[in-house]
Amino acid sequence: MSGGRLGYVHLADMSSDSLNQLYLDLDAENQSKQGVVVDVRNNNGGFINGYALDVFARKNFLTMTQRGYFPVPSRQALGQRALGKPTVLVTNESSLSDAEDFSEGYRTLGLGKIVGQPTAGWIIYTGPETLIDGSTVRVPQVRIQGANGEDMEGHPRPVDIAVERPLGESAAGHDAQLEAAVATLLQQVGAGH
Repeated sequence: MSGGRLGYVHLADMSSDSLNQLYLDLDAENQSKQGVVVDVRNNNGGFINGYALDVFARKNFLTMTQRGYFPVPSRQALGQRALGKPTVLVTNESSLSDAEDFSEGYRTLGLGKIVGQPTAGWIIYTGPETLIDGSTVRVPQVRIQGANGEDMEGHPRPVDIAVERPLGESAAGHDAQLEAAVATLLQQVGAGH
């Protein structure tokens, strides 16, 4: 969609496996792109939002060039996970739980525009409680509030650019939300290269 100018990563959930996959995806060809589309659609949550946000929030301030090699941003040269590129986030109504924490952090840290549909508003941490028969039930344990102090449960995380996916567009090979995210990020990185 971007003519090779932009990269793409999808966080399918917020598990340690997905975080490791994010590291792999960003260490490969995405470092050579002008920007990266970050997709958390249909993500049912987990616990790694802070670790993933750190990758996008870290800024490079030095360049290191080893004798006989090409220049590398210092954070990556020192083994730190950092993208250091412009990003755009894609969410939808099936971005749940820790994906909503990620969206809140992305907005609060000013990492870029959010495109798609607001998240579900389902964020609350639960824990198991054992019943008398030995079975368990999940019970709310931790209340989550956004940067503005508002409870996040029942309050979907908003988007900057609302885009609905028309019924049947997948069968036609289109993704209106992804197309809008690419256009938004291309506008940000500008013409050229």
